[in-house]
Amino acid sequence: MSAPDQTASSNPMVGIGLMAAAMAVIPLMDVFAKLLSSDHGAIQIGLGRFIGQAVMALVVMALLRQKTAWLPTRLSLHFWRGALLAIATLFFFAALKTMPIANALAIFFVEPMILTALSAVLLKEQVGPRRVIAVVVGFGGALLVIKPSWSVFGPAALLPLVTATAFAGYLLLTRILSGTGNVWSQHLATGLSGSLILGLALIVATVFGFEEVAAKAISSTQWAYYIGLALVGAGAHSLIVLAFARAPAATLAPLTYLEIVSATVLGYLVFADFPDALTWLGIVIIVGSGLYIMHRERIRQSPIAGRRRPVKR
Repeated sequence: MSAPDQTASSNPMVGIGLMAAAMAVIPLMDVFAKLLSSDHGAIQIGLGRFIGQAVMALVVMALLRQKTAWLPTRLSLHFWRGALLAIATLFFFAALKTMPIANALAIFFVEPMILTALSAVLLKEQVGPRRVIAVVVGFGGALLVIKPSWSVFGPAALLPLVTATAFAGYLLLTRILSGTGNVWSQHLATGLSGSLILGLALIVATVFGFEEVAAKAISSTQWAYYIGLALVGAGAHSLIVLAFARAPAATLAPLTYLEIVSATVLGYLVFADFPDALTWLGIVIIVGSGLYIMHRERIRQSPIAGRRRPVKR
């Protein structure tokens, strides 16, 4: 998710409420994807998600009567940014075909650890011993979730790890592309590039007869699921945009872990899935490590810390 423009007046409590609401509803998108996955392949479901994002961005910019360019500069990099998000979405939706939402989401939550590692390697950011330990501990928590999941679901248990890696790359490009356009033009570019990539992939899969991921006819009920997928994605993203306009990223970032709560509740209510004790232990370790990494990042960016001395992360 790209960092929205800070255009609204600062009101952290409102921002926290908006972010919490977004995290409460966003797993509904995974519910619709899982319902669709019984008949449709991950490529077609992901394509529906990106078309919805592009349409949402176009509608918002039209309503705002945007006078600046509708597409950002450095468009080629935005294309690759969208490609990484398309890969992340594709593999996560593929995981949901066989895995409970909470299990897949728990494994995906190693993303802050992967982002920390990639930032050190690719952006040459200094990562201190505390953050290294948090990354190692977080991956240990992921193994606690993956191990029982592997015995039940097989290699599909690794798909959320691919999602986390691709999404970390997406966030790295988001950092690099910050300031190359407003939030809606960036999301239009992402929606269009994701739609192009997955659309071409769906055509190839259909032409060459890859039945598992080829295009399938859409029933009236499935149309409702696709519309729900698009509306939930658009609504949740709008809440996140409004939240980041009112509160700092460091304040809002820990709230993303609320998603595991709503995902668990929805998974139980809709699919009767509930994580076992070992999975819950892994979730606690992953979330704790992620929160600690965010805490160290907040200290590093603190003006007071900056005036004293560089903070080892």
